[in-house]
Amino acid sequence: MHDIWNPWHGCRKCSEGCLNCYMFFLDRMRNQNGADIYCTGAGFRYPLSKDRNGRFKVQSGEMLRVCMTSDFFLEEADQWRPEAWKIIRQRPDVKFYLLTKRPQRVADCLPPDWGDGWENVFFNVSCENQKRTDERIPFLLDLPFRHKGIMCAPFIGPVTIEKYLQYNQIEQVLCDGENYANSRPCHYEWVKNLSDECRRHNVTFIFCGTGRFFVKDGRTYTIEGNILQTEQAYLSGLSFQGKEMEFRLFDNLGCPIPEEELYKPQYRERCGKCSMRMACNGCSNCGKC
Repeated sequence: MHDIWNPWHGCRKCSEGCLNCYMFFLDRMRNQNGADIYCTGAGFRYPLSKDRNGRFKVQSGEMLRVCMTSDFFLEEADQWRPEAWKIIRQRPDVKFYLLTKRPQRVADCLPPDWGDGWENVFFNVSCENQKRTDERIPFLLDLPFRHKGIMCAPFIGPVTIEKYLQYNQIEQVLCDGENYANSRPCHYEWVKNLSDECRRHNVTFIFCGTGRFFVKDGRTYTIEGNILQTEQAYLSGLSFQGKEMEFRLFDNLGCPIPEEELYKPQYRERCGKCSMRMACNGCSNCGKC
């Protein structure tokens, strides 16, 4: 996918949300071990890669989701992270989405010139249940990032975040059910509660997908396939567009990039009922659709 940058691969399970991790599942399907942590080689410099005409493949204004098969703040990645920060620093025109289950490590892993944060970094913590929500969001609120969000995925227990939303720091909340082996159910009432809390505080809420097992009105529905799951999430009407996030992006000379020169996502007809559209980079025209 054109919106993912995995500078390293592999992870260590550290909480309840990791139990049925999709990365470990997919690695097993390839006869690999998800606990083997390694630098991805050529993929490490993906944000700096160029096409044959010398243009960046990742365009100004795009958002890259970082370390979707690991954790950006993983202990074993300490040796590679400074170089990753250097790459992020070299692309002030691109938004980088960071997600971690290890916010307690973040303060010691920031680059020396971080200050009060870089405008092109969007920092998120995983909140799969209330225990992890109350453990991780206080770190999120205390850390110096200009853009902050949370992800309740896999959503395996009821969560309330209203007392944290009142600080007006959290700009986006996503939630998604669980897939693959031994999937745990996601409940409609949990999603509805999060949606209502975000609406009250004008915070964007994106119900990404139902997961394989979705419970509503006491009945468990088995929903197979990512496309159907995202369509059902869209049809629920629970997603909500709150206050728009404003990223101030710059070229390498430090000049602001006008809105009309930034990347504009392109969508296909089938994208019209996809719940991920609100957080999607759009179609890459790869021909695989």
